[in-house]
Amino acid sequence: MAKELSHVVERFLRYVKVDTQSIHNCTAIPTTEKQKDLARMLIKELEELGAVDVRMCDAGCVYATIPANCETDAPVVGFIAHMDTTPDASGTNVTPRIIENYDGKDIVLNEEKDIVMRTEVFEHMLNYVGQDLIVTDGTTLLGADDKAGVAEIMDMVEYFATHPEVKHGTIKVGFTTDEEVGKGGKYYDIGYFNADFAYTFDGQTTGEINAETFNAADANVTIHGVQVHPGRAKDKMINAITVGRKFDELVPEAQTCEHVDGREGYYHMTNFNGTVSKTTMKYILRDFSMEGFLARKAHMRKIADFLNSVYGEGTVELELVDSYFSMYEVIKPMPIILDHARTAIKQEGIVPREVPIRGGTDGSILSGRGLPCPNISTGYQNGHSVYEYVSTKALETCARICINLAASFVK
Repeated sequence: MAKELSHVVERFLRYVKVDTQSIHNCTAIPTTEKQKDLARMLIKELEELGAVDVRMCDAGCVYATIPANCETDAPVVGFIAHMDTTPDASGTNVTPRIIENYDGKDIVLNEEKDIVMRTEVFEHMLNYVGQDLIVTDGTTLLGADDKAGVAEIMDMVEYFATHPEVKHGTIKVGFTTDEEVGKGGKYYDIGYFNADFAYTFDGQTTGEINAETFNAADANVTIHGVQVHPGRAKDKMINAITVGRKFDELVPEAQTCEHVDGREGYYHMTNFNGTVSKTTMKYILRDFSMEGFLARKAHMRKIADFLNSVYGEGTVELELVDSYFSMYEVIKPMPIILDHARTAIKQEGIVPREVPIRGGTDGSILSGRGLPCPNISTGYQNGHSVYEYVSTKALETCARICINLAASFVK
């Protein structure tokens, strides 16, 4: 006889079957209309659970309010998760299955295609022995990033709707589109959302708090060469491919992403497209400290200036575009935000761990726009891949953390 599923698990299994994959290099907002399919589903559920001011904006983002059920001077607190899934793996026809009482062995996801999730590669699997794991069939991602967060926040909404005796202040609920392609937080209407601060529910291991991310920028390099017949090229040709190679040679190899970890920042070339007459290159720059971030941008300018002094002004064009900034400087003046998160996690018997993210979240962008917004992990593992999984216990625990946190601001 199959186990009865908790509401948060049942929700999660429904949500992951909705294809919400976003796409890179798209000017449409949102980048895919199918993200709105999940948005419409969530709007219906929010309304059925008594939320007010429920709407979806043109960008596909969802907004809702859970009114306070007591007289209180508690802050207005927001809870946010993103609906889209990464372009890195297919999100079409997701077929989740539950492995009950996981035994600690390798998991065959797809026997026909010989896709196996191995403990020697994913050691954290052994932390879930005895738990029920939700996995993929090896042909798609699972979508726990971030439908785990969506399900956990919706479970909180249902909890307060069915437990009016638990007092809480005004709660804001938000679901964004296009987080995976770095756009969602940019057009989220924080004025309409109208929270004093918020928490994104995203990320992996249960009990982690992320209050610090990279500062991030793109460096777009365009090199203009001079194409002449190679038989008459001496002292005339400028080979843009060669100049591009020299540009990259001046980027410190020891500071590229494949050689750093922890709190170390990096340079990372993501694209090189070259011909003799024109070569384009793209780098992403990342650093936890603002001083280091500014130094990386200055180094890229120095390389461009040097090569222009060698090959002629205008040979190298450099465009630096800031992507997001660490949320820590915005959160730091309000210690209450992290204090309550720590307490909510401790209530579940878990020691909270504060871990800087080697990446960005919607919270990075929202914090930069004036809405302090750290991140609380949702319990999944192996995001952005066909090996993604989450335990039912993790979903349930993180949902309770969300409830604990929302209720904690009423004295």
